[in-house]
Amino acid sequence: MAFADNWLYAAAMFTTLFSDLPLTTALIAAALTLLVVTLGIALQAVIGIGFGLVAAPLLFLINPAFVPVPILIAGTCLSLIVVLHQRQQQQWRRIMPAILARLPGAWLGAWLLLQLSAPLLGLLFGGTLLLAVLLSLVHISLPFNRTSLCLAGFSSGLIGTATSVGGPPMALVYQHQPRLDTRNELAAFFLLGTPGSIVMLALQGGITTQQLQLSVAILPGVILGYLLARLIEGRWAIDNARKPLLVVSGLSALLVLVRSVQGLG
Repeated sequence: MAFADNWLYAAAMFTTLFSDLPLTTALIAAALTLLVVTLGIALQAVIGIGFGLVAAPLLFLINPAFVPVPILIAGTCLSLIVVLHQRQQQQWRRIMPAILARLPGAWLGAWLLLQLSAPLLGLLFGGTLLLAVLLSLVHISLPFNRTSLCLAGFSSGLIGTATSVGGPPMALVYQHQPRLDTRNELAAFFLLGTPGSIVMLALQGGITTQQLQLSVAILPGVILGYLLARLIEGRWAIDNARKPLLVVSGLSALLVLVRSVQGLG
């Protein structure tokens, strides 16, 4: 009953946030939003990254206010769930250099976000996504050590705070690590690092009431996504879905770029 009440509350909040749209269109937008969040969260819960890369551009196209704060908050909630569930398998010491390096990157990312107009932010967001997709397609061999973790952590804080897509730099460093280690350690990284990004944004006045409302509204998608991940883990070939997911991300990034260029005019 409580779960149903949460869904009703989320639906009511969505229709309020999309009140400038006809009711049918608002309901469709709300359903698409929860679907995107659920699938993106499920992907990240299984392999450690993917929510920002796949869900962020689609959510941005639905409503730019989803970037970056609601996505950062949803990602933090997922990381908390994963860390609590896998707490006996965490290796905090190994990921700590990246967590510490993320903080100055987050401060710079928050500052950069507040300097950009909406169209320029869209260009930065779309360009970052396309670069992330390209990096995901090429095989770059990076050493796994404190230096690479620090550089990846700083880069993740910078672009993750400004665009909500902070996973690719860490994915490059972890690409040759075991999947479960990657998932668990990146969950720890985002659990401690992402709140730093949120705090930096708050200190610089980069969080609005609408963004907080959207954050609350998509939380049912976080829960559903994690439950879906538990259901499909071990039964679904992630590698087979990798290229289609990257195609979706790339096309979404192109749409974001086109919309942003039109906004400049």
